[in-house]
Amino acid sequence: ASALWTQGERFGTIGCTVGDHDFEITTHRAEAYSPDSRKPEVRFSTDIEADLSRRDFTINAMALEVTTAEPTLIDPFDGLIDLQQRVLRTPIAPEESFSDDPLRMMRAARFVASFELDPVPELVEAVRAMAERLEIVSPERIRDELCKLVVVPDPTRGLWFLHDTGLADHFLPELPAMRLEQDPIHRHKDVLAHTISVVRQSPPDLTVRLAALFHDVAKPKTRSIGPHGVSFHHHEVVGARMTKDRMRALRFSNELISDVSRLVYLHLRVHTYQMGWTDSAVRRFVRDAGHLLPELLALTRADCTTRNRRKAEALARRIDELEERIEELREQEELSSIRPDLDGRAVMEHLGIPPGPLVGKALAHLLELRLEHGPMEPEEAYRALDEWWARERPAGSA
Repeated sequence: ASALWTQGERFGTIGCTVGDHDFEITTHRAEAYSPDSRKPEVRFSTDIEADLSRRDFTINAMALEVTTAEPTLIDPFDGLIDLQQRVLRTPIAPEESFSDDPLRMMRAARFVASFELDPVPELVEAVRAMAERLEIVSPERIRDELCKLVVVPDPTRGLWFLHDTGLADHFLPELPAMRLEQDPIHRHKDVLAHTISVVRQSPPDLTVRLAALFHDVAKPKTRSIGPHGVSFHHHEVVGARMTKDRMRALRFSNELISDVSRLVYLHLRVHTYQMGWTDSAVRRFVRDAGHLLPELLALTRADCTTRNRRKAEALARRIDELEERIEELREQEELSSIRPDLDGRAVMEHLGIPPGPLVGKALAHLLELRLEHGPMEPEEAYRALDEWWARERPAGSA
């Protein structure tokens, strides 16, 4: 072995790298949660069938005997048959299996989605009856399992499983809340159906998929009825805040929380430019998106689930036009690093002022000019700065 790691030793697992492959070697074991514990208690065993019986599902409860002349499949719970028939079952009673490790109920959602499996009725009923037990599982483990689910090619069935069994109530209550909300704009009978469609249509990138999951999370809170029907004013602003709160509770990294909540905040931005993409509009869009520009465009494309072909094609054309305008301006300007045409030192030297709020206001003004009109030559920038200073200069200053 060229590398060896032992951080899983107390759980009976040693890892190593041989050539280009990583291997994990583990002893037979069984692990279970006590009724009020967040961490499993590990017990070791010498019986392969006892070990396999503690696996989460029958399709994972198979082993290959490699010490004999010919490898032999050990499959005491008919996992191979279940895999062929696309059935999801637990090796032992589901109540016992989920009591051993309640996170297995969330893993069921991922397996249902990943392999297009049909869970047997007794498994579904056990999840419904035991969903509350998920609350003893650490937020970090729940977070990791949610991430694995949302990036499968089509997580639709898994997300509905989380909702229909009541699991989401205990770690992502915003999901079932969307089920109750009617959304006449997208022609779905509820916001949740639209949300899951957007997740499915998004590229399987974790940041984009999480943003798709949360993008309309505030619609139930922002719903109002006016003379023109139902509206969800500022749901992107409220949604960004709700996204931060939920992702913090699930112990996501600060970087991912910032990126996902920013995408939620910006997800309607493309719709504010329906009158055409002027140079100024493109600059502001790119500036606001920053390093998340590819993800924002991907989310915007996915956020079209209308069955009206004309509307869908119109949105696609609008995004195509935007991407074309971005590329055109990129050839002319440094869109990825838009900044004022003068820096703070130049402003202070030219106006004869010390560091302070006035310098910030001057730079903000120059940035607005840069966004609106594009790059300026230094003399033009100094002239614009003089015009601003003539208007904004405090009384009594030189």
